[in-house]
Amino acid sequence: MALLTPAETRWVVGVVAVILLLASVSFVLTPVSGEQLQPVNYEDTVDMGGTGVDLRRAEAEGFVLPRSEVFFSGYRYVVGYGGVDTAASELADPSTRRQFGRPLAVYVSDFSTISPTLSEDGFVVPEQGRAVGWTAAESAHFVVGSEARVPSGPAVLPFSKRQDATQFAAANGGDVVDWKTLQSRVGDPLQNRLARFEREETTRRTWANETVATADERLDRPRSVVVGEDAPTVAAAVEAAPANTTVFLPAGTYRVDSVVVNRSVTIAGAGPQTVIRGDGNGTVFHLRADGAAVTDLRITGVGDVGSRGFDRRNETLNWDTTVQLAYGYGDAAIVLDDADRGVVADVTIDTPASGVIVRHSNESVLRNLTVNGADTASEGFMGAILIGARSVVEESTFYDGRDGVYTHRADGSVVRENQFAPGRYGVHEMYTSETLVTDNVVRDAQMGIIVMTRPTNNLIVGNEVRDSEFGIVPAGGDSYYAENVVVGNEYGLQVAGDRNTFAANVVVGNDVGLRATDILPSNWVVRNDVVANARRVASNLGPLRTWTHHGVGNYWGALPLPDADGDGVYDRAYQPSGSVDARLGETPGTTTLAQSPAAATLRRVRDVVSGLRQTGVVDTAARTRPFDPEAVVEAMNATETTNSTVIDAADTSQQTGGASA
Repeated sequence: MALLTPAETRWVVGVVAVILLLASVSFVLTPVSGEQLQPVNYEDTVDMGGTGVDLRRAEAEGFVLPRSEVFFSGYRYVVGYGGVDTAASELADPSTRRQFGRPLAVYVSDFSTISPTLSEDGFVVPEQGRAVGWTAAESAHFVVGSEARVPSGPAVLPFSKRQDATQFAAANGGDVVDWKTLQSRVGDPLQNRLARFEREETTRRTWANETVATADERLDRPRSVVVGEDAPTVAAAVEAAPANTTVFLPAGTYRVDSVVVNRSVTIAGAGPQTVIRGDGNGTVFHLRADGAAVTDLRITGVGDVGSRGFDRRNETLNWDTTVQLAYGYGDAAIVLDDADRGVVADVTIDTPASGVIVRHSNESVLRNLTVNGADTASEGFMGAILIGARSVVEESTFYDGRDGVYTHRADGSVVRENQFAPGRYGVHEMYTSETLVTDNVVRDAQMGIIVMTRPTNNLIVGNEVRDSEFGIVPAGGDSYYAENVVVGNEYGLQVAGDRNTFAANVVVGNDVGLRATDILPSNWVVRNDVVANARRVASNLGPLRTWTHHGVGNYWGALPLPDADGDGVYDRAYQPSGSVDARLGETPGTTTLAQSPAAATLRRVRDVVSGLRQTGVVDTAARTRPFDPEAVVEAMNATETTNSTVIDAADTSQQTGGASA
């Protein structure tokens, strides 16, 4: 690699020094005394709040949530925390100070102002007519380990008066501690969160397994009516069949209009040789009974209207309702409508509109479907639509059309082990929380997996997105994006939302590896392998983000930086979005410039002078080797890039201690 000449080096160092001098004069933040800062309405803070479930239930049921708000020296907005323990833990983490500066003032909810009692659920109910005030955290008294709770877990309650805290603890259990003690006891928020996500993933997988097992029983009902032998048409057979039996269709083609199923029966074919051909005008099967099922056949002749609801739109409808009408009332091969525990399994669908629509049909199962949509997204619609209740979609294949699986307020659904190619979006979640989207594979889409409209507590785990415009695009908060593989996309993984966790993802061979669009840097980004992307990070908005937690960062490929003590972490912070660091090992002269005295001084000053913190990303513990080398090698092979470049370069960096100054 060519180095800068001595004259060029002196010129660059001089320019950096001038920039450093001007910036330090122009942007130093004037310290403000904590006593001068007064609490604000929580609604006026930049909320890093708890879960949306907590907030919605508190508003609906009239209990109150403990909260905190913090004024930072390096952030112009007041930051609000949902939960006192969350704020205590965050402020104890060194990365928080790096991102926001030092805390100038910390205020917590004052439960001394409301004479609190507990409901049967342990929620804090204020005395009628009283509102929660604010008190300084340093002088407050905190009750920990009591019976008080919020929907998502135990609650820490602050009081301005020690007597009130002591009385509450005597009545409801717990200990009374001060702010410093609370900070030492709350533990690591990320580890707590990871443990919770692991428990929830297990719970959701178990629910899905049990739901599918129960659904299989409905596919094994005794045969009661055979079409062509016991009844002349499919509709007549459905009318004649007793509940909890099977209507059997031998191999052949059956022309139908629209078949309405008003009882709990299973319509079963002899495999793809049983073809149901609609009249091309509307939905083919309309299931309206709990436990109704369709299995082992092929459906064609679906109407071509994907979206009907926009025709119903009027000024009284909000966007949420309009979308539900538009997406949920078009033509489909099969519609489940208030049909709990419905099943559609081993069905092939050719459709110019939607494949299966599940409306308010709880615990329904869609399994082993093949949905062939329209040739283009603009002509077609969704492979499967889930609205208003949780369902399972698994082991299915969605070709073409618009979106593979679309969910709308289908909280708790599980979408797993499906394949999507090509189309607009693979999995598209709207207004949907508490889902598990796992082990899906998306190819050649506009977006692989997209989560929209501020949902919470979603788990997007172990998916693979390749050769698409956008890999995974999140929104909302308190969600988990982990162990996903995004390879060969224009944009790999977007870091967005509020208090989301991005961990153990493999991001290889994309035009842009990670795209940071979060205005408030409240997301955790750790243990990811980000390798061989044309641009590691794109970050043009918001303050500097620190993608390190308690000494654990990410792997950015082999860097010409020293690791003198051989601990597997580079000796200095790395800024993958920086104009110099982003080109380390790629552009001639960048190593010399990055190790120049002026650049090193600028980095040190930026750590303490908040006005010099540029937008972008810094990793204070960048790793010298991949977290998951096997996954990285496999991804590199998929991009037809020699994987030895990644591993061998990392070995060389460790052996030589990085490039010398």
